[in-house]
Amino acid sequence: QVQLVESGGGLVQAGGSLRLSCAASGSIFSINAMGWYRQAPGKQRELVATITSGGSTNYADFVKGRFTISRDNAKNTVYLQMNSLKHEDTAVYYCNAYVVRTGTRDGRIYWGKGTTVTVST
Repeated sequence: QVQLVESGGGLVQAGGSLRLSCAASGSIFSINAMGWYRQAPGKQRELVATITSGGSTNYADFVKGRFTISRDNAKNTVYLQMNSLKHEDTAVYYCNAYVVRTGTRDGRIYWGKGTTVTVST
């Protein structure tokens, strides 16, 4: 089994910052790409940012220059530093990871249960 657990969400004023964390645990042999997605009320889940095991990053246009994704491979953890938050950033933020489980050759994507970010005006 593999679990992803997000933390760091909360209520913040517009213009403020939050740092999200997502730790993967369980029978992990390796983790390739990790990412953050979000889903606002009444909207579809959308990509926020991704990062490869080598550190290459990709961002949605609406967060470029404001959010930074990073990871600690030794801790199987991915982070999302969110600055200059806007009301429209309010959403449930989910992390995912492409994980190869110990003793297998196959990988699959695992998801966390999400952490809520609320940005007040």
